[in-house]
Amino acid sequence: MVRRLQCFTRVKKNKQKMIFWILLLFTLTSSFSGSFVVNVTQSSYQAEENHNITLEWTFTTNTQRSTNVFLTLCQLITDVRPSVLFHIHEGVEVPESQDEQFAGRVQWDKDVLREGRLRLHVSRLRTADSGLYQCQVFTNNGANSRQCHLNVTAERDRPEPETQSATNLRKDPSQPESWGWIVFPVGCYWD
Repeated sequence: MVRRLQCFTRVKKNKQKMIFWILLLFTLTSSFSGSFVVNVTQSSYQAEENHNITLEWTFTTNTQRSTNVFLTLCQLITDVRPSVLFHIHEGVEVPESQDEQFAGRVQWDKDVLREGRLRLHVSRLRTADSGLYQCQVFTNNGANSRQCHLNVTAERDRPEPETQSATNLRKDPSQPESWGWIVFPVGCYWD
């Protein structure tokens, strides 16, 4: 009898937990859906290796009440695994979650986050930074994400310095090129 009662109590508690989680999930789903939108200012970026770039996402803010950003996670999506570019938790940057590939190369504008903008400055770009970037934003007004593509090309070949040849050797480059004269003695005979 005691055993049956313990089993019944466990089932009842598990059922209550399940109902709680279903209600919580329903509440979160309904509050996160709807009018909260994340956008990218550009869907595609083009840059050259060793240059810098600014990636920007925008999200809707509620004018009637303040928008609190709970979580922002921006990642480079790869075939192997996502690489974390940037992570904010409750308004505080979490640099230890950043992938080694981006360590020390990402800065963000804290001032514009309240305005509904996330601006990330990535410096010293590498060709390995090319790919699809996804930024997920979770706020008290909802959650959403958007993607953009970054293509980083190798540094352009710089022209070789001009090699000096016999035709372009001059002692003073500021002086105009002179023509050489060859004089042939010509004899004239008068009668």
